[in-house]
Amino acid sequence: MKDSLVRWTRKILPTSLLQHVESAYRRGRVKLISARYGSPAKNLRVIAVTGTNGKTTTACFVNEILKEANFKTAMFTTAVIEVVGEQALNDLNVTVATTGRMQRFFRDAKRARVDYVILEVTSHSLHQHKLDGVPIEAAIMTNLTQDHLDYHKTMEAYAEAKSLLFRSKPRFIILNRDDEWFDYFDQFEAREQKMTYGEHEEAEAKIEKIKLYRKGTEAEVVLDHQTHLELATALPGKFNVHNMTAATTLAYLLGVKLEDIQEGVANLEAIPGRFERAVEGLDYDVIVDYAHTPDALEKLLEAARNIAKNRIVLVFGACGDRDQTKRPIMGKIAAKNADRIFLTDEESYSEDPDQIRRMIYQGIEEGGGSAKTTEIADRRQAIERALGTARKGDMVLITGLGHEQYRIVKGERLPWNDTVVVREIIESK
Repeated sequence: MKDSLVRWTRKILPTSLLQHVESAYRRGRVKLISARYGSPAKNLRVIAVTGTNGKTTTACFVNEILKEANFKTAMFTTAVIEVVGEQALNDLNVTVATTGRMQRFFRDAKRARVDYVILEVTSHSLHQHKLDGVPIEAAIMTNLTQDHLDYHKTMEAYAEAKSLLFRSKPRFIILNRDDEWFDYFDQFEAREQKMTYGEHEEAEAKIEKIKLYRKGTEAEVVLDHQTHLELATALPGKFNVHNMTAATTLAYLLGVKLEDIQEGVANLEAIPGRFERAVEGLDYDVIVDYAHTPDALEKLLEAARNIAKNRIVLVFGACGDRDQTKRPIMGKIAAKNADRIFLTDEESYSEDPDQIRRMIYQGIEEGGGSAKTTEIADRRQAIERALGTARKGDMVLITGLGHEQYRIVKGERLPWNDTVVVREIIESK
């Protein structure tokens, strides 16, 4: 009844009026639910991390640094939820949960008397006013690349939704100087201070001397053009240098000691579904990663190329009921950067999975990758074939689902985790 009423309302109301009505409803609902829980976020110090890619990892770096500096923290990310060191997998299949679930999280954080709350913040949650009334101490922008155009329609609208976080005038703003949307977000002022990071010459936290290893990364970060800080993380890939530098920049603004920043960065050993090594002890690597956007996939493949000794074997697909325009783009990226491709299903939701794969394959063809591509709809079979073809020194990348504990296929929720599936296949050999 409710769904039919919504559809009927959307048919008869002009778009502008409908948007106004929906916005007013969401604002009112957030206030109502927050009041029901006693407005628990009111006096919290919240650090919000937004962007297209790198949010989870950056938030986890921030969390580890602050804990090393003896602050009590609570954190809510796509991959994990943590309150004062008690961590659990986020099995909700969303980044920012329902308003009620978020208010319960804020209530738990308040009861635990945490010093800081670290949130991974999406454009959807900002546009839908889910964080209205939440005081933002600091806002970090990782990057803006193509994603969620099924919802926002244009990159400009996507950027505008992200900007709501910065329009609230947080105390601190941290921006990626290397991002092509930097100038857009640089227009917003912080209450106290804004600082930039990246490899750009004008970055105030400038990344230098990057060293990439199979099981980690090192870099030197020059803060305020004078303070040199050596950082080392167990997370591989150049993109993780940017993530740890974003977190370092925030910690520096908060006055955290440099040695605590170094130790905190080093403390983060792994994140579920983020360049996660599914198994050890093989003569080839098997990596599970959440990469599901063109930019994330390209950066992951570039990172793999820098550290793999032999071939890159890629198992990937795309999500249904989401931005369709990115599918052929991801296919072309795969064709360019992978040595062997297994095109398979991810989560189709209500879409025809065959159609999803056809759109990806179009990009693979355009990129000249048909000859090295095998299409296998069944994801378990695709992973099994990829593992079966792996040779010494190869790196098998399984992307798209990362930490997730289930898939939605043709409307049905099915238990699933890529890492578990890999281990089951290896153990059965």
